[in-house]
Order: sequence, then C-alpha cells, then structure tokens
Amino acid sequence: MKYTALSVKQPHAGLIATGRKHIETRVWSTKYRGDLLIVSSLGIDRAACERLSIVRRGHTMKLGKALCIAELVDCRAMTKDDEVAACCELYDGTFAWVLENIRPVEPFGVKGKLRLYKVECEELIFKKRS
Repeated sequence: MKYTALSVKQPHAGLIATGRKHIETRVWSTKYRGDLLIVSSLGIDRAACERLSIVRRGHTMKLGKALCIAELVDCRAMTKDDEVAACCELYDGTFAWVLENIRPVEPFGVKGKLRLYKVECEELIFKKRS
C-alpha cells in the first residue's frame, strides 16, 4: 500500500505519535487532506528538546522510522492560540497543519525526504497507546 508521508524532526514526530502534538508547523502550505504517515527524520531539534524538557536518550528516541498515521484535516496560517497544540511558539510565515485521528504504528525504517512523498509498505501494524 502507498502512503503519503511527511518527515518530522524529533522530538516533534514522537510528540505527534503520542498524541501530545496536534499541529505540525511548516513555512509552506498544502492542499492535501487525508492520512499522513509521520516519519521521524534523522535530525533532532535540540532546542525543542531543551524547551520541552525532553531528555534525549539516544536509543529511545526513534530516528528514521515511521511512527504513526495522522489525518491532516486543515492547513492554515498559524495563530498564537495554536502554540500549545503545536508545542512551539508562533514564528513568521508559519502554517498550522492540523492533525486528528492519530494512530501509532509499529515503527519501521523509512528513508525520509523533503516535502510530501510516497512510501510503499506492507500492511501497517497499529499499536495501542501506552
């Protein structure tokens, strides 16, 4: 099956997968709506880890893996009211990618790309949230 995917730096990808983050931010918009495979990139946003008091334990922060499926229901200009759901402060030119129906999957390796891209994989194994 083919999925539309988005690479997201850690800790943001993990926050989406656990349901803590419901808005992903980008400086570009999309007309795409529907399921997105959230893939953790190989990069770590160290400033976000510090700001959010997230301890990076190397082996526990999954990098280069698909972590969940989230439904992209809206893409609009970010507002100050979105900061909590986005786990970040408003910055110039930000678009809020509003995510709902987040379903964690058993992580599997994916080579990330820029922008939206397609990932072909076998049937996803959905996890129960812990």
